[in-house]
Amino acid sequence: MPNLQLQDITELYVFVDDLVEKRQNFGRPSILSDGEMMTILIWCSHFLKMKNIKSIHAFIQQYHRKDFPKIPDYSNFVRHGQRMIPLMSKILAETFDESAAIRFADSTMIPVCKLIRADHHKVARGLANFGKNWQGWHFGFKLHGSINVKGQFCGIHFTPASYNDAQSLPFLVRGKAKIIVGDGTYNARVMREYLWKKQGVFILAPPHPKQITKVMTWWQKLLLEARPRIESVWDILKEHQHLVTSFPRSVLGYLFHYLRVLLAYQLSRAFN
Repeated sequence: MPNLQLQDITELYVFVDDLVEKRQNFGRPSILSDGEMMTILIWCSHFLKMKNIKSIHAFIQQYHRKDFPKIPDYSNFVRHGQRMIPLMSKILAETFDESAAIRFADSTMIPVCKLIRADHHKVARGLANFGKNWQGWHFGFKLHGSINVKGQFCGIHFTPASYNDAQSLPFLVRGKAKIIVGDGTYNARVMREYLWKKQGVFILAPPHPKQITKVMTWWQKLLLEARPRIESVWDILKEHQHLVTSFPRSVLGYLFHYLRVLLAYQLSRAFN
């Protein structure tokens, strides 16, 4: 994979355009190609850490007119991006490292609004829900994920915030997974036994405080100490790449936002 530099948007375009399949388009063609659109999204999401699509559109119009001389107006820019959701989903799935035998699993809350405004939230009503973690109550979604030792995603699963972590494990162990390292929420006996019998996957999670006589091997201790790797991935996505948002005005808007942030992160693993 190429080692992209911050100032080289042209090299990024060459890399991204190779990922975008040439599809047959119906109706009036877009003045931006899908490769150009994807380049803009990844450039502004990963390198420039922009919060929303409106900021991305304004920035490209002002500073990258020479690179993209045919920039549509904001409404058409958004519609083009949302039409690319199936393509973005497909490319994101292709970046998952399904060959990783050892994976670190965790979930993180993705609120769609502040808790005090949850009763009045309408955009994601019917999909979002209330959920609680160690930080308190949230209203929105929950992102479940598994990563390899390099921080690259091996699988993800979006659910309402009320969803149980252990129930998402079948979506995170696809491929050649053998050991899944998680926190105490993945210690559910029924799911552990199911995955072991069905796929031969061993779930490694900290013992319950009452299990004072449970024996741990040296390699289990080593893997559990490395589990915070995935928490650092959540930190990058939420604190630096602005995964959490309340800007979208439609469910498609939320999906488009989440996909462009996750895709930018995944492809950034290939840049390094």
